[in-house]
Amino acid sequence: MRQLGLALIYTAAMALANPAVADVDAAKAALDGDMRKLVFHAEPKPAGTADFMTFDEQPLNLSDWQGKWVLVNFWATWCAPCRKEMPMLAELQTELGGDAFEVVTIATSRNPPPAMAAFFEEIGVTNLPLHRDPGSKLAREMAVLGLPVTVILNPEGQEVGRLTGDADWASDSAKAALRALIGPGS
Repeated sequence: MRQLGLALIYTAAMALANPAVADVDAAKAALDGDMRKLVFHAEPKPAGTADFMTFDEQPLNLSDWQGKWVLVNFWATWCAPCRKEMPMLAELQTELGGDAFEVVTIATSRNPPPAMAAFFEEIGVTNLPLHRDPGSKLAREMAVLGLPVTVILNPEGQEVGRLTGDADWASDSAKAALRALIGPGS
């Protein structure tokens, strides 16, 4: 808890000193526990441009979320760490989701829609999307080499951070880091 308080003080100080870099620096300062696996890039990177689809096969693109912070989670029905992590992502969406931030989940590779729906039902997740990347085009373009992989996109649609493996996205550390990125009112 003390570290969280220090992170918040650091966030406020950095926001006054240099608004352009305060967000990422404050987010880094908030990382604790398994959230230390979250790596922020020195400079934002282009995100993938390959289309993916909704559960009902309507086309989507990451550019559809420009204008807000997005946490994109690549997962699969056969991925045990994904099963552990998904309820935490759901909690994060419940607490922080809105006009400024959204959790977007994308099942990559071969994930039959009935298996996807059963996966969410079994773990009690009802507030996250069942998006699909069946040919793994977006995942390959974004160098997703294992699962789960979670990337953070800024409102310009650029990748600013990446975490490989599962993490406690419902932790105080994760929420503090994301609040530092999203800004006031989150």
